This record gives sequence, C-alpha cells and structure tokens, in this order.
Amino acid sequence: MAGNTRHGAGGAPGGAEGIKTFPFPVDLSVGGVGMQIGPMQAERTWHSDVPLHRVHRIDFHVVMLFDDGPVRHMIDFAEYEARAGDLLWIRPGQVHRFSPTSEYRGTVLTMQPGFLPRSTVEATGLYRYDQPPLLHPDPDQLDALRACLAQLQREYEDTATLPLSLHTAVLRHSLTATLLRLAHLAASSAEAARQQGDTLFTLFRDAVEKGFPTNHSVSAYADTLGYSRRTLVRAVRAATGQTPKGFIDKRVVLEAKRLLAHTDMPIGRVGAAIGFPDAANFSKFFHLHTGQTPVAFRAELS
Repeated sequence: MAGNTRHGAGGAPGGAEGIKTFPFPVDLSVGGVGMQIGPMQAERTWHSDVPLHRVHRIDFHVVMLFDDGPVRHMIDFAEYEARAGDLLWIRPGQVHRFSPTSEYRGTVLTMQPGFLPRSTVEATGLYRYDQPPLLHPDPDQLDALRACLAQLQREYEDTATLPLSLHTAVLRHSLTATLLRLAHLAASSAEAARQQGDTLFTLFRDAVEKGFPTNHSVSAYADTLGYSRRTLVRAVRAATGQTPKGFIDKRVVLEAKRLLAHTDMPIGRVGAAIGFPDAANFSKFFHLHTGQTPVAFRAELS
C-alpha cells in the first residue's frame, strides 16, 4: 500500500484537473461489498488510479491502524505523525496524501458511506469532521480494536460459509461494532485535546505575563512549557483565535501603551523595559502594531 500503486493523471493542486476525487473501489472488494479490510504493505493496491504521493480526495472512509512508525500523512493540508498503535481516520471529501518516505505497516479498513444504515452512521459519528483524524488508543482500547478488526477481517474473507446476503449482514454488524469503538475513541480524544488545549493556553498565558518584558520567542515558551511549537500554536489558536506570536505581541504593545501613558519614562527606556534595547526597533515595532509612533501616541494623551 505504501508505494506500488500506479499514479494517475491530475490530482495536484493548481493542475489542469485540480484535485481529483476517487470513488470507493467496489471492484477490488471481496464479493463486491462496500468495504475492504486487510494488511497495509508495499504490494497492496487499494485503488489502481489513485496517485498516492500526490494530493487527492476520496469519497469513502479510510481507517489505518499502524503497527510501525513514525508515519507522516497529510490530511486536509495538515501534517500528522502516527506511531505504532495510532490510528488515522480519513473521512469522505477530505483531501490527503501518502508520504513517499514512510513505511505504511498495519491494518487498513475502507468503507463506502452507503454500506451502513443511517442509524449506524449517526450513532458512530461517521461525519464528525470536527473530531481529530489522528487517534491514540490506550493499551486496553488498542487490544479491543485489534480484536474487532481481526474478527471483521475473518468475516470479510469468509465467503464460503454463508450466502452473500447473510455474509453482507454479518459484515455490517461486525463493522458497526468496530466503528462504535472508534467513535468513542474519537470523541474522547477530541475532549482530551480540548482540555489539554485549555490547560496549555492557561500555562502559556501565565508564562507570557511573567516573561514578556524579556522573552518574545514562541519557541522559548514552548520549550519552557515542555510542548512542541506546533502543539502550542494549536492550543493558543483554539483558545484565542490568535497565534502565540500575536498573543505575545499584543501583551507587549499593551504594556508599552501603559508605560507611555502613565509614566514620564523616555521612549528609549520604555522600549528597554519591554525587551527592546534599541529605541529604533521599539519604535518600528510599536508603529507596526498601532499605526503610530510612541511619540505620537504619547502626544495624543497630553
């Protein structure tokens, strides 16, 4: 699955055909049912025309459970890094791209949206695009998911013991059980991410309040708090709609205005008090964020 699928034409942003959309490959399913499940490996082909290493869109669900990693995968123009035991859930309509340098090892489940009844679709949150595509099950959740997927794969491959209609019904029931577990994991992951984001933003806000006179570096705050810069950006944006740099700059500008308005400190000393030893750099920074020079701002208040 990682590298031997033939590349089709188009699929690149800005190309003549734009980003191509690929339907569920019913012809590759056992018995022509609306799902597939099997191992991810180099020789697996899940759609003969999909350009794996270029951006493309799918109109079906893909769930990948990784046995190895790290694997980098782009979904809706955001990069995700999955490790052994992680899952990626790509929903219909989302664009994605496989990494040409990653080894995709594990189990992949694909399914047509119409394969399950509406009640199951609603109960399992198949169209909850607000939930994170990258899931990190704990050991117990992972064991249960592996067992569900293994059972689903056995049912999928067993076409000899039941007529097609019953075989399809059994597959739907087994798939529903798997998806209910996935839905619970996705919902709990979304809540955990929200709580972590709230907590991280609070820590960041407090750190900025203490450190802004001398520290204007997003990376330095991330290192101090023990989080990656990317995680910090997500948390601050979720809480405020701003970038961490924008949040820091806003606090620095507020302090500059306070000092200019309520003290007689020279402009150079005001700049030095908020981390700008060079008065010219402070003036440029202040003008960039307020549209006024520090002198003009102070003069308006006289």
